[in-house]
Amino acid sequence: MQAEEMRLDGNSAGGALRELFARDVTAARTTCRECGATAPIAGLLLYGGTMGLVLRCSRCEAAVIRLVRTPRALHLDASGLSFMTIEV
Repeated sequence: MQAEEMRLDGNSAGGALRELFARDVTAARTTCRECGATAPIAGLLLYGGTMGLVLRCSRCEAAVIRLVRTPRALHLDASGLSFMTIEV
C-alpha cells in the first residue's frame, strides 16, 4: 500500500485512545525526559491544588506531567515524559 492509502484522520484512533485513557494509569511506568529515571506514576511526587496538579520526577524533581482543570476542559501537558508504558 502507498502511504496515502494508509493515512486516516485522528478519529480512526478513537478506540485505541479510549482504551488508553479509560483505565487507572497510576501503575503505568514513566520515563523522565530530564534525567531518564523510570518509575510508576504512583511513585512520582504530586504537587496540586484545586485547579490542577503537577507530577514531578522523584529523582530530579522535573515536572513530568501537568494537568489543569478549567470550567470547560482538562489540559494535559506530558512534555516532561519521554515514554509511558501501560500494561494491559
